Amino acid sequence: MERLLVTGGAGFIGSNFVHHLVEHTDLSVTVLDKLTYAASRESLAGLPEDRVQLVVGDIADEDTVDPLVAAHDAVVHYAAESHNDNSLHDPSPFIRTNILGTYTILEAVRKHDKRLHHVSTDEVYGDLELDDPKRFTEDTPYNPSSPYSASKAGSDHLVRAWVRSFGVRATVSNCSNNYGPWQHIEKFIPRQITNVIDGVRPKLYGSGENVRDWIHAEDHSSAVLTILEKGSIGETYLIGADGEKNNLEVVRLILTLMGRSEDDFDHVNDRAGHDLRYAIESGKLRQELGWQPQYQNFESGLADTIAWYQEHEDWWRPHKDATEAKYAQKGQ
Repeated sequence: MERLLVTGGAGFIGSNFVHHLVEHTDLSVTVLDKLTYAASRESLAGLPEDRVQLVVGDIADEDTVDPLVAAHDAVVHYAAESHNDNSLHDPSPFIRTNILGTYTILEAVRKHDKRLHHVSTDEVYGDLELDDPKRFTEDTPYNPSSPYSASKAGSDHLVRAWVRSFGVRATVSNCSNNYGPWQHIEKFIPRQITNVIDGVRPKLYGSGENVRDWIHAEDHSSAVLTILEKGSIGETYLIGADGEKNNLEVVRLILTLMGRSEDDFDHVNDRAGHDLRYAIESGKLRQELGWQPQYQNFESGLADTIAWYQEHEDWWRPHKDATEAKYAQKGQ
């Protein structure tokens, strides 16, 4: 494998993966990205031009996708619409990108017999009760609760069907919530960090009891590369780093790490259909493929993330006012 196509590689977790590839492999990488509001050329800035190429295009466009897939050895499919709130407002981009786009990728890798890894989310499984000791596993039934998670569930099912029906060489991973560099400030952790930088009190949905299983984007990247290199065709692997924290704990830790009182935040209206708890059991990935996370201490990973946003204000500042204006309209 010498040439890799990464869809959505200018977005948050996709760009982290491209940076990881440059640092840890000799692969040449082509990024296919539509450059929606959640992606940017700046996320790929500074990478060697002789190894990383950006193609601006839509994964649902067969004329764009087919020749790119033909010219590469494998595809890692990150591209997705991923913001729950946006999917509640207008589900149509989620259906087009996450379902039709995945179908277009699948048909291209089927035609040209290319290796595919499909990146998905733990949100396809719905949620768990706060006092439930169980975690999601590869055998957990799908139970999506939003247009976003339903569209990702649909894309997962398409991949598995193409493996079984047409012999496509694909694997799937479902990951818990990522945090780290290059994440759009509409998302929970960067929004709170940038609010504190601006001297604004962070905003916490509802009571803040909702639990997410956090993983640093660098650990997600290393897991995806491990699956691409060692994973068994047709298999699904759950990616997690034992990072369960409720939203209240996260906000208080951000405030503490940034020198503010841990109670210096405001409660705002909860999100519609807000899932209670996600939790990943990643034993299959660790035991069968030998993967281990680097950031096993959430506090140290969060401290590194805070430092990144403090040092890269030029990256996020142009989007801050518009993002906050949208939340203000919703009372959040």
